[in-house]
Amino acid sequence: MTEQQKVVFTEDEIRPKEMAMAQQEFIDIDRNFLLSRMSEWCEVLCPACNSMDFKFFGEKRGFVYVECAKCGTVYTNPRPSQTLLHDLYANSQVYKYWNKYMFPASEHTRRVHIFRPRAERLADYCKTSGINCDTLLEVGAGFGIFCEEVSKLGLFKRIIVVEPTSDLAETCRLKGFDVMNMPVEDITESEFIDVLAAFEVIEHLFSPEQFLKQCFRMLRPGGLLFLTCPNVRGFDVATLRMLSTTFDHEHINYFHPKSLFMLLLNCGFDNINIQTPGQLDAEIVRKTVLDGKFEVNNHPFLREILLERWEELGNPFQKFLVGNKLSSHMSVFCKKIK
Repeated sequence: MTEQQKVVFTEDEIRPKEMAMAQQEFIDIDRNFLLSRMSEWCEVLCPACNSMDFKFFGEKRGFVYVECAKCGTVYTNPRPSQTLLHDLYANSQVYKYWNKYMFPASEHTRRVHIFRPRAERLADYCKTSGINCDTLLEVGAGFGIFCEEVSKLGLFKRIIVVEPTSDLAETCRLKGFDVMNMPVEDITESEFIDVLAAFEVIEHLFSPEQFLKQCFRMLRPGGLLFLTCPNVRGFDVATLRMLSTTFDHEHINYFHPKSLFMLLLNCGFDNINIQTPGQLDAEIVRKTVLDGKFEVNNHPFLREILLERWEELGNPFQKFLVGNKLSSHMSVFCKKIK
């Protein structure tokens, strides 16, 4: 059974509505922290192909988004410097809130419907692909749920957590994991891990290319990289554009399957397998319509699927998105070839 077949849940279950609303003041604090230090922002090339040619894509709450004219990757330009981003994540008010309230409230759903299937999927891949399972390192482990589920499977001898946010790092430490409370870019050791996992991380980073080259350096020959991130060409992001909550002050890189494949290949990875097993695209757009924030009266196809025949077509439509790499959630396995 695949991950997409196992995962059945709603957005409210992983982001309870009242808590999502309550976190807004902390989001504003973090965003204003970045906006108040715009003198430390800088212009960048495309994070996927290093092209300098782009066109305007959108603007939201002080952040400008552009689209690469060569590969179609969307990214913020200018953007906060790497040092400024490290300062943000080390002291983030949003993540303190998530550590104290949001993660505990949604832990069961995340564990059962996201991280347990994800851990099982990793275990299956390692067994069928002959991946050595001595050491696993997770970058941005958050509340530590994935590492807990992997630990239960008894697959790895050692599990290491890299978590730059102090509150979350302490939570992982209390759960018994070996924790490195630092940005992953600061790790100097080479070829010491067999599997590196990074879920919803790459979209936050100043330089995804630098991060992936760092992952390549830390992996032993034959090692596996397992990552997830948004797909800018997925249904809910492509449909809602700036209305999508995916566009926020934290997310500064928006790849799609082709551009991410190209970046991974250029960073030395091979056996690249990209899927889009997301389950919430249609529901997210439907909720945005029901909240009166997105109009579908001039889109009869969307109106029929999302409103008039939702009970009949909602689930089959989401399965169509998943099967054709059109969901807004990407999942990737790739290897450092021996």
